[in-house]
Amino acid sequence: MAIRHIKFSEKWRPVRAFAVVVLVAGVTSLGATALANDCAAVDVVVARGTGEPGWLGSVVGDPLYGELVQALPVDSTAYAVNYPADLTVPSSAADGTTDMVNHLVRQSEDCPDQRFVLVGYSQGAAVVHGVLGTALVAWIPGVHVLPIHLESKVAAVLLFGDPLRAVGWRVSDLYLWRTGNYCVSGDPICGGGIDFRTHTDYGWAFGPAAWLAAEHV
Repeated sequence: MAIRHIKFSEKWRPVRAFAVVVLVAGVTSLGATALANDCAAVDVVVARGTGEPGWLGSVVGDPLYGELVQALPVDSTAYAVNYPADLTVPSSAADGTTDMVNHLVRQSEDCPDQRFVLVGYSQGAAVVHGVLGTALVAWIPGVHVLPIHLESKVAAVLLFGDPLRAVGWRVSDLYLWRTGNYCVSGDPICGGGIDFRTHTDYGWAFGPAAWLAAEHV
């Protein structure tokens, strides 16, 4: 599922932000797919967190995309990775890598000039790690890694509440320079804290993440 947004003048930003909310709700409720193959300059591909509701994810993906629409200097689409996002499903993360890689390959074929911003929150961050070939995840049976010839199409990587960060892993040097990895102090998933409430406190990072992506597009 994807939806396209075109850059407007600065004075229309408040109107545009409201439109994003309306359009997201409309696409979610109607299941519209008419724009799924739209060749926007940038495709924001989001893997949501475990059990996270929403189109791209109510905690990170949906509000972050609102920031990206305003920050990116070009038009964009968004795609929600189709995977269980369920820790009781053993193949959940691997399923996420399969869908994300298939989407990236398909979009690269249909839209040769399109670039990608990859976003992962919590379990979704592990999915992104697998797609980018981070060894700790890429070694898991069933995980699909992005073909190396598509590496240059990844404009930016944005990770939130990343569980691999807690055990000292990061994306490979190939992608590190265009990656933002955001962890709230005290978040037990990414920072070794004990307050699980902090795992949903990422609003502070959306602005910096959006501008990091804009710098690399």
